[in-house]
Amino acid sequence: MFFPSDLLNKKIQLPNAQEALPGRDRPIPTASRHFVSKRDLKGPYPEGMETAMFGLGCFWGAERMFWQTQGVWVTAVGYAGGITPNPTYPETCTGLTGHAEVVLVVFDPKTVSYAQLLKIFWEAHDPTQGMRQGNDVGTTYRSAIYTFGETQHRAALASREAYEAQLEAAGRGGITTEIAPAPAFYFAEEEHQQYLAKNPYGYCNLKGTGVACAIPQAASQPAVPAE
Repeated sequence: MFFPSDLLNKKIQLPNAQEALPGRDRPIPTASRHFVSKRDLKGPYPEGMETAMFGLGCFWGAERMFWQTQGVWVTAVGYAGGITPNPTYPETCTGLTGHAEVVLVVFDPKTVSYAQLLKIFWEAHDPTQGMRQGNDVGTTYRSAIYTFGETQHRAALASREAYEAQLEAAGRGGITTEIAPAPAFYFAEEEHQQYLAKNPYGYCNLKGTGVACAIPQAASQPAVPAE
C-alpha cells in the first residue's frame, strides 16, 4: 500500500544506487549564453578566472544573488552531488537522483575573493535546516559547498566552523551544510538559467538567519583557477 508520507520520506532521504533514477548518457539541452551578461555559459572562461559551486535552496534566487556580485564573470544553475547522470528538473524534484540544486560561479579573484563568496553564501540562507530551505522541502534544497582544490576545501571548512559558533551564540541550531570536493556538474535546462532575469516577479525563497558571518583568516586564501 502507498502512503503519501512515502514520497516525502524519499524526498528528505538521499537515495542509494539501487533507488536512483537511471538518467541518460548525453547532457540535456541548455542555453549557450548567459541571459544577462551574454557571456558563454560553458566557457572557455578567461585566463585567471576561478570556479566555485554552492547549493543554498532553490537555485533561481541564489543564482541572481551571485551574478549581481561584482567580480563574478558568469553563473549557471544545475544539479550536483547525486547519482543520476544528466538529470532533468522533474527527475531531481522526485528526490530520486540525489542531486542538490546548485549555482556554478566563475569569478575573478582580483575583484572578489572566495572568502567573500563564502560570506555571501552563509548569510543568504539558513544552513541549519537539513533537507530543506523554508517551505522548500527535499534533498534538492540542501545546503552544500562543493570545492575545487584543497585550498577552497580548507577555507570552506574554516568558514563553517566559525559561522556555526556565531549561530550557536545567537541561539540557532548546528550547521548541516555538506562540504565535499566538487562532483560532476550538470547544467539545468535553458528555462532555469537566469530565471529571475527572465521572470522578474518569479519565486525566490532566499532568507538568511540574520546572523552576520565573520570569515576567519584561515578561509581568506586564494582559490584554485578554473580549468
